[in-house]
Amino acid sequence: MWAGLQTAVELLYPPRCLGCGVIVDSDFGLCGPCWAETPFIGGTVCDACGVPLPGEADGFRIECDDCMKTPRPWKQGRAALTYKDRGRQMVLALKHGDRQEIAQPAGLWMARAARPFLKDGMVIAPVPLHWTRMLKRKYNQSALLAKTLAQKSGLTMCPDLLVRFKRTTSQDGKSAATRFADMAGVIKPHPKRRHQMAGRAVLLVDDVMTSGATLTACAEACRAGGAQEIYIVTLARVAKDD
Repeated sequence: MWAGLQTAVELLYPPRCLGCGVIVDSDFGLCGPCWAETPFIGGTVCDACGVPLPGEADGFRIECDDCMKTPRPWKQGRAALTYKDRGRQMVLALKHGDRQEIAQPAGLWMARAARPFLKDGMVIAPVPLHWTRMLKRKYNQSALLAKTLAQKSGLTMCPDLLVRFKRTTSQDGKSAATRFADMAGVIKPHPKRRHQMAGRAVLLVDDVMTSGATLTACAEACRAGGAQEIYIVTLARVAKDD
């Protein structure tokens, strides 16, 4: 009976490409052309933020110019996509277009990107939204990504490990210095969740990294909460040339 019902649903609502909407073989998939247009990150990457870098990896730690100029308060970082073309479209659709289904494959891509530093006992935490923005948007896209990442990796997720105590204005168009100034002291550990990060590795999850100001505020909050090690993973990373 269940198999017949599932077949009927598939006939009425066939799976469609997350990028362009054409019919595909399975839910949460991409058609061939959209897959080819999605800027997945591979090869040599910055160990701090995951942005793609030229050349071959030599086994030593390598960082991009931005991360050398602005040392990061976390140990390692990765990103699944570069924030351009189809990658940018997906981030914006998830963030502002109520396309919550994108979090399913995106979380899997992020789990693969973060595989080098995933470890037992690590707790996954999304970058928090201010409650007023949450009320307006109805969901936190970073929490959706973190939930799928936790499911794919088998690790624990704490959705409110961190709290954003102050609402900031949109970061779009602001300089890196202004972004960092705006985010200073904005995010803190949840007073009832500090014990969940004390002495543990924390993996911070966000949809996109530009300057790194928001993730820096989160990492500093985790450090204040007693986290042993801090890592970050994002769906997309803004590359310097984009």
